[in-house]
Amino acid sequence: MSSQFALANGHQRLRSFVTSFAALLERGLDETALIKQGSQLLGALVAVDDWLPAAYAQPDPERYRQYLLHVDSSERFSVVSFVWGPGQKTPIHDHTVWGLIGMLRGAEDAQSYRWHDGVLAPHGESVRLLPGAVEAVSPQIDELDDIHRVRNAYDDRVSISIHVYGANIGAVRRAVYLPDGTRKEFISGYSNTTLPNIWDLSQEGKTV
Repeated sequence: MSSQFALANGHQRLRSFVTSFAALLERGLDETALIKQGSQLLGALVAVDDWLPAAYAQPDPERYRQYLLHVDSSERFSVVSFVWGPGQKTPIHDHTVWGLIGMLRGAEDAQSYRWHDGVLAPHGESVRLLPGAVEAVSPQIDELDDIHRVRNAYDDRVSISIHVYGANIGAVRRAVYLPDGTRKEFISGYSNTTLPNIWDLSQEGKTV
């Protein structure tokens, strides 16, 4: 199998996920149902680790990378690969929109936070996300949390997760939280300036 054919197959898998997720949004589900059914779609995508283009799986020695893989033309959702170098972690941060996190490669440890009597404190135990698993965040659903800190569970290897958000997440104004609870706004942007071309069908069906 040629590398070009393998790349086309990988694009096909991502394209199928994108079109299926867009169709899910068209159904006008409430957020609880959307997260439940969207988690199933994302779980199927990350169950197989053969589709993410190498250009969007590259770590950085200084900090984690956030690569945009797709954004809906109406910015209803975005798909992002998070690439974590050994031991890298986020600050405590929020999202302000629903989000799904699917583990593709390696593992992540996620610690949720909630406000208690005016103090931002850890909520529950840290959760380890292993390949194929999906977790959700939401500012609207009581059972879920929107504020957390995430780290690569490994100090000796790269980990990669695939995230889906209910907006163009790199353009959303949100916040990180300092140890004293101070809120500091930021807009994350993305680590890449080009997107994988999942819409070129010319190589599909070829075997050499």
